Amino acid sequence: MLSQRTLKSITRAVGVGLHSGQRVELTLRPAPVDHGIVFRRVDLPEPVEIAMTAESVTDTRLASTVSAGGAKVQTVEHLMSACAGLGIDNLLIDITADEVPILDGSASSFVFLLQSAGIVPQAAARRFIRVTKPVEVREGEGADAKWARLEPYHGYKLSFEIDFDHRVVNLTGQRVEFDLGSGSYSRDIARARTFGFTKEVEYMRSKGLALGGGLDNAIVMDDTKVLNAGGLRYDDEFVKHKILDAMGDLYVIGRPLLAAYSAFRSGHALNNKLLRELLAHPEAYEVVTFDDEKRAPAGFAEVARAW
Repeated sequence: MLSQRTLKSITRAVGVGLHSGQRVELTLRPAPVDHGIVFRRVDLPEPVEIAMTAESVTDTRLASTVSAGGAKVQTVEHLMSACAGLGIDNLLIDITADEVPILDGSASSFVFLLQSAGIVPQAAARRFIRVTKPVEVREGEGADAKWARLEPYHGYKLSFEIDFDHRVVNLTGQRVEFDLGSGSYSRDIARARTFGFTKEVEYMRSKGLALGGGLDNAIVMDDTKVLNAGGLRYDDEFVKHKILDAMGDLYVIGRPLLAAYSAFRSGHALNNKLLRELLAHPEAYEVVTFDDEKRAPAGFAEVARAW
């Protein structure tokens, strides 16, 4: 049986929120079968739990924000991407503020935390959402067009194309494809950092955003160059971060996908719109399990390799 997974032990992290600049503590706890991934705001007078569902996403400006019971948690996509990449189904996340810490701007710190805690199988079958018919969402026309699509595929692969008219980005790959079955998420995707431009950072800070951002947790560019002393981690780090984000955005559906995802200039809003479009068409998907691991897509039975 291809089993659900959770953590073997508790693990913790402390950092600052990218936009709020607030100090925040995370405690990642093992959770029972069929629990799903749930955030718990423990800083409130009465703790509030927020379960990951497509409908729990209530704001997609600059990041994915989930809400329930009057409470919210911002910037969940990097942690959710790490959970998707490592195949973690059940997790309780205690958080002491309304934003997940940005850490180094990628998913690699979360991967390290999760793998250090240990990932263990549970006594229940892992439930996948298998896409059976193509589903697509589009916005804009001509040069402003952007789209995202899910199609049937025995596994989970993602392809993404960006379109930035910037000297630095133009010198890197603007399209990448990644197959989760390769087992190389930690090595090839997780270390890709969020990025921005100095003009955008200055504007956002004037609006009270990006208060926790800096060269230690983002790629920052002026008009001609990357300002980070170490340069890029991957030649195509910009588009790989978009793959990282998409994996996190899509994993809020609450179960792993069996599908081929492809997108052009998509972002948090369009990714969530795609999930809602899929769920609005029950004939386009089915929930499946694998009693025999040999029938599962290649690479899915093994826990993803470390670095």
